[in-house]
Amino acid sequence: MKKWVLGTLVVVAAAGVGGWFSLDKETRGLLATVPTNRDILFWTQSQRDAAFRALDRLPVLAKVNVVPASASPSPLPLGAPLQLKLDVDAYMAGQRSAALLVVHQGKLRLERYGLGFDGAGRWTSFSVAKSFTSTLLGAAVKDGFIQSLDDKVSVYIPELKGSAYDDVSVRQLLTMTSGVQWNEDYADPNSDVAKFNNHQPEPGVEALVSYMRQLPRAAPPGTRWHYSTGETNLVGTLVQRATKKPLATYLAEKVWGPAGMEQQATWILSKTGKEIGGCCLQASPRDYARMGLFILNGAKVNGQSIVPDDWWAQATTKRADIGLPGRGYGYQWWTYDDGSYAARGIFGQGIFIDPHRQLVIVSNANWAGGARVPQATEAREIFYREVQKAMDEERQAPAQ
Repeated sequence: MKKWVLGTLVVVAAAGVGGWFSLDKETRGLLATVPTNRDILFWTQSQRDAAFRALDRLPVLAKVNVVPASASPSPLPLGAPLQLKLDVDAYMAGQRSAALLVVHQGKLRLERYGLGFDGAGRWTSFSVAKSFTSTLLGAAVKDGFIQSLDDKVSVYIPELKGSAYDDVSVRQLLTMTSGVQWNEDYADPNSDVAKFNNHQPEPGVEALVSYMRQLPRAAPPGTRWHYSTGETNLVGTLVQRATKKPLATYLAEKVWGPAGMEQQATWILSKTGKEIGGCCLQASPRDYARMGLFILNGAKVNGQSIVPDDWWAQATTKRADIGLPGRGYGYQWWTYDDGSYAARGIFGQGIFIDPHRQLVIVSNANWAGGARVPQATEAREIFYREVQKAMDEERQAPAQ
């Protein structure tokens, strides 16, 4: 009955906004494969294809806050076409890629689209949003809203007093080393990452906080790394509490406007009307590329960084060992020992940044195998290395 009601509500909502032909193509595509439940992890591939470009179109599926486009969009000039030895078409097909962009030294060297998507639309970020949220926390430190990363999380979110998070520091939250128990198994409908979206919050308690404060402790704070979207949700809540602003508003002020984003973005809200820090910012592929460039250039506005001077040295290098040679985890960034780092989201979303080569690679996709696919992940890593190799060969080639 719940599934039937949701499907009916979506169709009724579409009729209420003026009928089928008055809707944009992305909304029509979503309605043509209307999901019958709210658990996006368990939607069909065709439902995901349609939904990832239109999650913010129908309030019955998700409510959002808008991040306005910049009044002065920054240029993204075209560079020479990138010459790669691998078959880009085959790579995109294997990734089920919706967008693939390579920016080198500020110039767009590769821009390709798939799945019927184009650069005029928005694609959901999933956990790529984690790195945006982390950057906003850095801005809140620079602005004086957060005094120290060694402060206890409960200083900023008092409802966590008495919970397993009471002794956890902001830094431990950022690095996912809280030691609090969490199940991130995307294939398990009883995992925390699946259940927290349907959690009924306690009266007067923000939805994300209500779920997280009931979790038990699994290890002492700071003694182990364990990936947890719930941790970043709390980072988002902490930033909102400290700044007294919605994440969308703070993002607009600190990043979206100053970085010259060309299109508006949207950020999905929880049941209690707050942005979900660990997920679900929707933006255009070119604006994801601009975000990568903004970070690559030190997140500076008028020559001044929006984060503390030592922030990037800490945030984008290994703060926690994740058990993979040459890899690590920083402040919500996946790190490489060569100095590169990346934002990653399930189903193939990503922003890869290589400061040494002045390189940004943006990926939007809907992996055929679902949320987390080792073969697709490794194929993307191979693509990153191939692009780096091409950059190195260009630099070493004799001048014509």
